[in-house]
Amino acid sequence: MKVAFQGEHGAYSEVAVFEHFGEGVEALPCESFDDVFAAVSDEQCDCGLVPIENSLAGSIHRNYDLLLHNRLHVIGEHYLRVSHCLIGLPGVRLDEIRRVISHPQALAQCEQYLRRLPGVRVDPVYDTAGSVKLVREAGDRTTAAIASQRAAQLYAMDVLDEKIEDSSSNFTRFLKIACQPQQPQDEAKTSIVFALKNQPGALFRALSVFALRDIDLTKMESRPLTGRPWEYFFYIDLLGSSGDQNVHNALDNLEEYATFLRVLGSYPRHRRDM
Repeated sequence: MKVAFQGEHGAYSEVAVFEHFGEGVEALPCESFDDVFAAVSDEQCDCGLVPIENSLAGSIHRNYDLLLHNRLHVIGEHYLRVSHCLIGLPGVRLDEIRRVISHPQALAQCEQYLRRLPGVRVDPVYDTAGSVKLVREAGDRTTAAIASQRAAQLYAMDVLDEKIEDSSSNFTRFLKIACQPQQPQDEAKTSIVFALKNQPGALFRALSVFALRDIDLTKMESRPLTGRPWEYFFYIDLLGSSGDQNVHNALDNLEEYATFLRVLGSYPRHRRDM
């Protein structure tokens, strides 16, 4: 099986790929999230794994937009425990570092730690593992990267400090995307996106279709509706499968209020200790 992910080899997304699918899977690195969706759509790979939210830094909005604009289906989820390392050239000491680079999400997750480093400038780059590659290629002893321990090993670099994230409860949720939908057999979750008329009580009535049926909503996110200022798409994750009669009835009811409704996918719910 070939699975697309965003970033260089050693990125947290690749770590999630191996955790979810096993070490025997072929991981396909992509430069951007758009490229991951394109690789799946063009059938260059069997599926993709993309981050959708982090427990410290929040949602990855680009991937919400890409879920809407691509005709792919969510068929799984994975929670990855993210533990960051400060990585430098071999032999470098921590007190030599004057600049730290990494993906903006990783920098945000280590914000408090970085504030405690005296005289250090922080610069965002395109990827966590890519930041390690950049430090190695530049050969700058005063620059360090924030990335995974796997990235340090892959690029033969030193870990200057570890577990530098601001909270030990640092998790990233990933979604597994594919060309064909699946119906989960076990405990399930469903992701949908919808739009409503901009009128009083519209969102209340929309959400009531789930409350009246005791359907648990686990996540809600709004994104701008392009071309219609101050109107929004609403993304919801709920417990249950679209094949369950209760959920099916709720979605039929929601269609009475929604100007747009799409089921992004039903998939097995990932359980892990947080």
